[in-house]
Amino acid sequence: MSEETQTDQEVADEWADALEEQATEEGTEEDPWAAALEEQAEVEASAEQKADPAPVTQLNDESKPKPDVDMNMVLDIPVTISMEIGRTKINIRNLLQLSQGSVVELDRLAGEPMDVLVNDTLIAHGEVVVVNDKFGIRMTDVISADERVKKLR
Repeated sequence: MSEETQTDQEVADEWADALEEQATEEGTEEDPWAAALEEQAEVEASAEQKADPAPVTQLNDESKPKPDVDMNMVLDIPVTISMEIGRTKINIRNLLQLSQGSVVELDRLAGEPMDVLVNDTLIAHGEVVVVNDKFGIRMTDVISADERVKKLR
């Protein structure tokens, strides 16, 4: 038991020394909470003194910082792609009269390129091809990303 008593006494002495040391340090150092509150008051005072905020400058698209985009997030999103050979407007009376063998005149000329649409947004022009007895489309002109964005606005 004498060993335990000595150990307890030593621990108590160490605590007493640490508390004394802390008391001396607190007397010489500034209170961190007081310093933080004082700094906050200074910031708030300087903010109140500013009557006119700095003018906001508008940045053009090239100067805006571009976030790092993880393209893997969008690669699995399904989209609808369609090829359009032409359009026309027709009234319901004529639509109901259509039957097998009827011809509907479109707004495009023969040989004109088809429109390639993704989710109803034009992305390219192309021509019809046949590969292994299946229809396909060969892209002849792809719309640039800038032009696509302009059409969305």
